[in-house]
Amino acid sequence: MRDLVLAKQYPNSQIIFATQDLVGNINHKIIEAEYQLEILNTNSPEELDRLIKKIQIDMLVIDHYEIDCGFEKELKIQNPKLTILSFDDTYEKHYCDILLNHNISANEQRYEDLVPEGCELRCGVKHTLLREEFYQEKEIKREKIYDIFIAMGGADTQNLNIQLLELLPDYFKVAIVTTIANNNLDALKAYIGDNELIHLYINSIQIAKLMNESRFAIVTPSVTVNEIYFMELPFLAIKTAKNQEDIYEYLRKSGYKVVDSFQKNKIEKIAIELINFIDLSFDEKVEVLSWRNHPSIRKWMFDKEPIDLENHISYIESLKEKNDRVYFVVKQYGQAVGVIDLTNINLNSLEAEIGLYAKPMLKGVGSLLMQKILEYGFNELKLKKLVAKVLEDNFSAIQLYEKFDFKQVDKQDSLIVMEKIDENR
Repeated sequence: MRDLVLAKQYPNSQIIFATQDLVGNINHKIIEAEYQLEILNTNSPEELDRLIKKIQIDMLVIDHYEIDCGFEKELKIQNPKLTILSFDDTYEKHYCDILLNHNISANEQRYEDLVPEGCELRCGVKHTLLREEFYQEKEIKREKIYDIFIAMGGADTQNLNIQLLELLPDYFKVAIVTTIANNNLDALKAYIGDNELIHLYINSIQIAKLMNESRFAIVTPSVTVNEIYFMELPFLAIKTAKNQEDIYEYLRKSGYKVVDSFQKNKIEKIAIELINFIDLSFDEKVEVLSWRNHPSIRKWMFDKEPIDLENHISYIESLKEKNDRVYFVVKQYGQAVGVIDLTNINLNSLEAEIGLYAKPMLKGVGSLLMQKILEYGFNELKLKKLVAKVLEDNFSAIQLYEKFDFKQVDKQDSLIVMEKIDENR
């Protein structure tokens, strides 16, 4: 696909594609609609040399990990006037006239001793090859249909699509893209079955649209990251191959969410974020207010009156000056799923009151919110006691606190007081 994009940069030239006829190849008709196609029997320099001479090629573009410096040099010796442009994203030695590393992580300095003197280096974001659909989609504001966009590579040799689906919350709506080269395709189809929340796209030509319709992406640190980066879609990258090391390191050092292999605990940990109320955007503050004022949430509050926007914004601003309370929006894979708070924080007695609520109509996130508030209270603030005050008829909340070993210690009118002690302090 990236070679089709590169071909568009030479509109007045005759373009010929040469490839072996391999399973998983892009449909030949897509190429043949605009360009000439030659089928190769091998990857030998001799066969390619014969083709170059036969059709009198001026410029050869090599996009293949197994075609190395020696191969390129042999072709140059046999065809002194031939210009060679080589794709590279693993910092290998080349004998070419132009080297193209179009990844966002590309570093020209690392090629200093890897290419001949005079080789033109085309590296980084300004040389990223993006299909026209991405430029078009960037200008369109689409409804976010999918919670997660998954692209684990066309082949997905480690069968990570299924493992990710097992890891994700079952209420997420997911778009998975893959190709017919995926040997695990039948197993993936069987796993999805008739689940209406999971949509499988095979050999899709609408990747940009799917990204634009998604809130978060899980991808490999490959050329797909170039597209995700351009579309400004929050993402988590899981390294699955050696040739992804460069982009992985670039993303890691730049503060993006990455893991060096599929590790359930690491992924679950990195997928959860606590966003302080004072760092929320205006739209996020408005969204939180809509949750707080929702009847299903408000009925369990001590103050059941709706809060107006002005007071809500003013209160959040006041938090910047307060050290005895903190409020967070909890995000899971980029999706806001609820709110947790600690109030009356006393660092002398090492205790605080806590509260939490899930996004209205969202089920099954109570345990996640509780885990996060316990981690923050006990591990971050180093408190010894957490206190919860719950309306006596809020049975689901009481059950949740009991599940996490909170004990009832008092009753104040219609309020039940529960607490949890960190015995290690």
